[in-house]
Amino acid sequence: MKPSKLLLAKPRGFCAGVERAIGVVNMALELYGAPVYVRKEIVHNKHVIEELAAKGAIFVEELGEVPEGAVVIFSAHGVAPIVRTDALAKRLRVIDATCPLVTKVHVEAIRYANEDRSIILVGHAGHDEIIGTRGEVPEKIFLVGNVAEAEKVQVPDPDRVAVTTQTTLGVDDTREIISVLRRRFPKIVVPSTDDICYATQNRQDAVKDLARKAQLVLVIGSDNSSNSRRLREVAEICNARAYLVEDASKIKTEWLENVDCVAITAGASAPEYLVREVVDYFRRLGVTDIREVGSVDEQVMFTPPPELTRELARRELSPQPAADSSSDSTLTSVKLPLR
Repeated sequence: MKPSKLLLAKPRGFCAGVERAIGVVNMALELYGAPVYVRKEIVHNKHVIEELAAKGAIFVEELGEVPEGAVVIFSAHGVAPIVRTDALAKRLRVIDATCPLVTKVHVEAIRYANEDRSIILVGHAGHDEIIGTRGEVPEKIFLVGNVAEAEKVQVPDPDRVAVTTQTTLGVDDTREIISVLRRRFPKIVVPSTDDICYATQNRQDAVKDLARKAQLVLVIGSDNSSNSRRLREVAEICNARAYLVEDASKIKTEWLENVDCVAITAGASAPEYLVREVVDYFRRLGVTDIREVGSVDEQVMFTPPPELTRELARRELSPQPAADSSSDSTLTSVKLPLR
């Protein structure tokens, strides 16, 4: 038996923060020309990185690889204050593409530290977002990655504790951990569910629904994408077989044996054209029953960083050569995401 039905998760793929970050790199390339340097991967997706690199973006691990005075973009995952200091010392022209929801976590951490609270940060050690957040007030932050660590974490004053989380974790991911922390620290300050990334939660909820309808779930995304890996795990928790695939070429035919219904979703950093390629793969197999499942219609949009809006305004006030008026440019709109 081969698949006869294909279900597509709604929502899936790019979130507003990812749209904004990719748009920032494209806008910077148009404004300043290549090369534009990007510290770390702007988002965790191989295809996105390769496309931007082909346009002239140069991805580096640290600012030491960036020439003095160059344009550098900080990724959507945020950076620690020391990185900003280093950029200033090198006289770099900084454009900050940090997701506004990540910035919100940074602001919370600083506020809690100013209130003389210890901050328990729930997240994955080594993730770029966690490194950036911990860098704000390293002496105040205690990282917890699972329930066992929540049971063991020690803070100087158990009565003055707050908790915040990595944005790519959903409500379900943190529920047990925060429950343990509430029991251990009854006076703990817990952020509202509004602090959970809307896109993370929406995509996990959609996968739960699909996993009940399909025998196989394919999650499109890169292996270094935390939210993509979690989508696969969520599907498996719901008793569906699930695989994380970079693109259609990574699908193995043996996965499809004796499978009638396949569900498709994509991590928040995976472009929609990869989903279309997977759909085309199944069309070639003869699948004609293809449906989108889900009712959440995300309308969130973030504006560009102020560094770009200022530059756009400056150029709009300056006379431009006539030849530029016919060019195909995304710079006519300041709103992001840019598609």
